[in-house]
Amino acid sequence: QVQLVESGGGSVQAGGSLKLSCVASDVLFSTCGVGWYHQAPGKERDLVSSISAGGRTDYTDSVKGRFTISRDNAKRTLYLQMNNLKSEDTGVYYCEICGIYWGQGTQVTVSS
Repeated sequence: QVQLVESGGGSVQAGGSLKLSCVASDVLFSTCGVGWYHQAPGKERDLVSSISAGGRTDYTDSVKGRFTISRDNAKRTLYLQMNNLKSEDTGVYYCEICGIYWGQGTQVTVSS
């Protein structure tokens, strides 16, 4: 069982920045595609951004130009740099690896 531990969430004002981190317990991390998901209050969990094992990145349209996903395989860590945050970015952010393992989520609250 791979454990994922997220951190970096918090409360910021609109226009602010946060950087999320997700540390994996297993070297499996380096062999898999990984991603960040967002679940707004009362909504379904949606993919925000992903990065393949080879480093290819993808973003949902609403965060393009504002969010940057990256990974450090040596540290088994996934990052999400979030800039120019908007109120609609509020919610719980989950990391996921290999399409199987999930973190516990970290809360992001953006006030306008």
